Amino acid sequence: MRYAMKLLAGLGNPGGKYARNRHNVGFMAVDRIAGDHGFGPWRSKFQGEISEGRLGSHKVLLLKPMTFMNKSGQSIGEALRFYKLEPTDLIVFHDEIDLAPGRIRVKDGGGHAGHNGLRSVHQHIGPHYSRVRIGVGHPGHKDRVPGYVLSDFAKADQDWLDDMLRGISDGAPHLAAGDNARFLNAVGLRVAPARKSTGTRKDAAVKADAGAAPEDNATTPQAEPDSRSTLQRLVDRFR
Repeated sequence: MRYAMKLLAGLGNPGGKYARNRHNVGFMAVDRIAGDHGFGPWRSKFQGEISEGRLGSHKVLLLKPMTFMNKSGQSIGEALRFYKLEPTDLIVFHDEIDLAPGRIRVKDGGGHAGHNGLRSVHQHIGPHYSRVRIGVGHPGHKDRVPGYVLSDFAKADQDWLDDMLRGISDGAPHLAAGDNARFLNAVGLRVAPARKSTGTRKDAAVKADAGAAPEDNATTPQAEPDSRSTLQRLVDRFR
């Protein structure tokens, strides 16, 4: 029997010393989803911690592998096999140094780009799963990457990070339904909300419904209202 379920896995390292690391932003994402959408308590299973609930019409299992980052695939593979899920039923949240802080993208399939957590997932289930790439920025030189991702987010990062996690949670039902455009739009409304003078959040959502998928996590800017008088517009036209 095949369960109608989605598996959403956040990547990170277990333990308090790693909790606020950039490398743990995947854990942070699934924690926010669990808290905001009334998921059940976290419990130990599949060499990780799991929480069950629903996102829209989809039954969802949230998973945080407790195997440390470079063995994440062990836990994820075990959960997939238990529920008889396919790799295409899996969505992985992870840090991405090749995206600027505050940027986010969804990718279906592809390589692991050297990310140790994704490398492990590839080894255990193959490449045909989706991933949410959460930008944390690059330290500038590849030799500094390990120390950078295993360091805590800076205080200056807290505002955009909180907005992004809230946006991920807002859009999670769309993500589970396979609507990546609406998911990214939900993130964009948190990270770069529409200004009062250029429309409302409702306006932006309508644009997404019409198929205008936002680029990365940004909403589409609208033109400022023209406050010139009729005479001034006529004068400006013939200048």
